[in-house]
Amino acid sequence: MGYISYIVSCGIVFAGLIRADALDIQLPPETVAFKQDIGAEIANGQCLTCHSVEYVVIQPLMQRAFWKAEVQKMQQKYGAPIPQEQVEAVVDYLTKNYGVSTNATLTASVQASATAQTHPVDAQQIVTNYGCLGCHNPAMKLVGPAYRDIAAKYKTDPAALAKIDEQIHKGGSGKWGPIIMPPFPQVTAGETKILADWILGLK
Repeated sequence: MGYISYIVSCGIVFAGLIRADALDIQLPPETVAFKQDIGAEIANGQCLTCHSVEYVVIQPLMQRAFWKAEVQKMQQKYGAPIPQEQVEAVVDYLTKNYGVSTNATLTASVQASATAQTHPVDAQQIVTNYGCLGCHNPAMKLVGPAYRDIAAKYKTDPAALAKIDEQIHKGGSGKWGPIIMPPFPQVTAGETKILADWILGLK
């Protein structure tokens, strides 16, 4: 009986230690809400299962192609349980409330981050056509660096355009970590120039 009591006592002590070491993590309260509009309830139900409203709010002001690519990426790449029949409704809501077409009254500094270059629409179409948004996000790191981080790194580099051109066409790794970026030789010189100008214009 003494041995059994010893084992039981050890178990109780061990369990107590586990409880004592448990972390009580308190996340900060959500302070930002989606704009009230048609489709807000769907956005609340689908988007907020994986991330906060801030993730949407900090995105540069983009057109519908960008938002659709983002929603499809969440659905197809990250497994977000967004029903296919709700994809268009979510995209419509995000485009209307957080897209370039409906935010003309925002401050000039915010507008400049999305429309700094002369070809913003072309650049958005390029990154959509070539699937760039599956690995890169304008504001946040995904698989690869955020476009804003690339802009910050090369903002004073006179060879920035040439370096971005080489990275796009030849791919490689080491500049931003060990993950290899595949080459995209099919991107034309004109598309590369538009894309590089747009990236370097992000703030």
